[in-house]
Amino acid sequence: MSSYADRLHALREQLKRDRLDGFVVPLTDEHMSEYVGAYAQRLAWLTGFQGSAGTAVVLSEAAAIFTDGRYTLQVRQQVSGDHWDYVAVPATSVSSWLGANAPDGGRIGYDPWLHTRAWVEEARKALAEKGAELVPVTSNPIDSVWADRPAPSPATLSVHPDEAAGKSSPAKRAEIADWLHERKADAVVLAALDSVAWAFNIRGNDVAHTPVALAYAIVNADGTADLFVAPEKITDAVRQHLGNAVRVHDRAAFAPALKTFAGKRVAADPGSAVAAIFDALESGGAKVLPVRDPVILAKAIKNPAEIAGHKTAQAIDGAALVRFLKWFEETAPAGGLTEMSAADKLRAFREETGALKDLSFDTISATGPNGAIPHYKVTDESSLPIERGQLYLVDSGGQYAAGTTDVTRVMPVGEASDEMKDRFTRVLKGHIGIATAIFPDGTTGAQLDSFARAPLWEVGLDYGHGTGHGVGAYLSVHEGPQRIAQPFYPGGQSLEPLRAGMFLSNEPGYYKAGEYGIRIENLVLVVPAEIPGAEQPMLGFETLTFAPIERTLIKPNLLTKQELAWINSYHMRVLEVIGTRLSEDDRQWLEAKCAPIG
Repeated sequence: MSSYADRLHALREQLKRDRLDGFVVPLTDEHMSEYVGAYAQRLAWLTGFQGSAGTAVVLSEAAAIFTDGRYTLQVRQQVSGDHWDYVAVPATSVSSWLGANAPDGGRIGYDPWLHTRAWVEEARKALAEKGAELVPVTSNPIDSVWADRPAPSPATLSVHPDEAAGKSSPAKRAEIADWLHERKADAVVLAALDSVAWAFNIRGNDVAHTPVALAYAIVNADGTADLFVAPEKITDAVRQHLGNAVRVHDRAAFAPALKTFAGKRVAADPGSAVAAIFDALESGGAKVLPVRDPVILAKAIKNPAEIAGHKTAQAIDGAALVRFLKWFEETAPAGGLTEMSAADKLRAFREETGALKDLSFDTISATGPNGAIPHYKVTDESSLPIERGQLYLVDSGGQYAAGTTDVTRVMPVGEASDEMKDRFTRVLKGHIGIATAIFPDGTTGAQLDSFARAPLWEVGLDYGHGTGHGVGAYLSVHEGPQRIAQPFYPGGQSLEPLRAGMFLSNEPGYYKAGEYGIRIENLVLVVPAEIPGAEQPMLGFETLTFAPIERTLIKPNLLTKQELAWINSYHMRVLEVIGTRLSEDDRQWLEAKCAPIG
């Protein structure tokens, strides 16, 4: 269709044919994924919004798009205010908006394969208060009007070797079986794509930047399993790897299989198993246990093989990033670069390693005012020229067979202002506050979040996103359950205790709307902290990412002696890890960047 206005009109006409007064369009897939395949990009197709979190509601006379604080600027750039109202969450939820705006007695449709049961119950209650009804659809109306909707990816699965995984799939399934026995349960549904990938030591190419396949699994209390995936995705090598204890079925057989557990106790995660899964289990007579997927925590606590692989990936990735930073510093001041061309060059450096499987997310390549959009996505239309006097922010990462990386650096183009240096140094102080934190075993990320913000709070500043997210082992770049955040930032606070072996990002920032953005991000590993005389187990962080932090943006007089010691020690380690991977010219540049400060 020629325009987003045409698409909105076509959807409204389809809703009339379906006898619906409205429809809810989330940005997710049947697995409640954060990043989804092209076939599931219904929100982007309908509205033009390119962010990674959002929802739309279409009524006959009104339409609204719901985004959090990360996308306040972006949604206004990408979605027409002539046809859509912008609604901020969590201040206003989709359910509360529906309760206020749905027509009396109206029928509001939703796809039960794209929403959790909790959301359905909340929305149904809000609508009932004004006599409106929430109606499940058997066919998504957007799919009826999206004529050129892509088909799901046909990519085949691949085996993730046991030596890289650190544990075989049978051993993992045996642990899941033990978990089921403890709960007197017969089976557990694995709906999250990365849970399936982890449990079976398989990877795929069905979702951009995340090495997962479109599959469901049911693991049984005897350690056997049923894997539901398009049969053409299974190669002989994958079939041999899965073994006789894993029965492979067509993905289309999953929904009917859920109805075969009459009288059985079946666990399903209310966070990743959609409403349709709960409905099918219950309609088939199963007793559903709404508990967290047992893979979630096991996957988050990395074993020695996964940690070693991640460190290898970080060294490969760090060398590519250093080459890019040198190239950028030498090239950008002369002019001619754009956000898009810079992102392309960084990808080229990563590809030259010969180890890159994919980026771990769309590179955030942002100069000047675009840097103030935390989750900015550069496009051909939005790409700005990189000009002198600006700060350039690049948040990027790679998927390597050894691990998943995510790193942010900021570079000045020419001379930075004193204010920019002040803000950069305060962000650095917050970054160091997290990197050097020592805390009791059992501490949550929410308790640590203020360590990163305190230097900004001192001068009345803050940033509108969490400080850290979990990261997978050659899996999703955003992985739960651990994170570092307060409850009023997107995603909510993390009440999950931090445990040794978890990967997290450490990424405080500062954003001046319309002018510039700053973020410094490394990945860290939770490790035991050896404290002489300690009366309880303590934890700390080991920094895993190695690339120079731009020295010309640092105001040494704002750093304490301990902070100066940290940055100098960190840069010495950057040289040790990365220096031997560089050419002589690149290594000399890195040595200058890592020279002692202060």
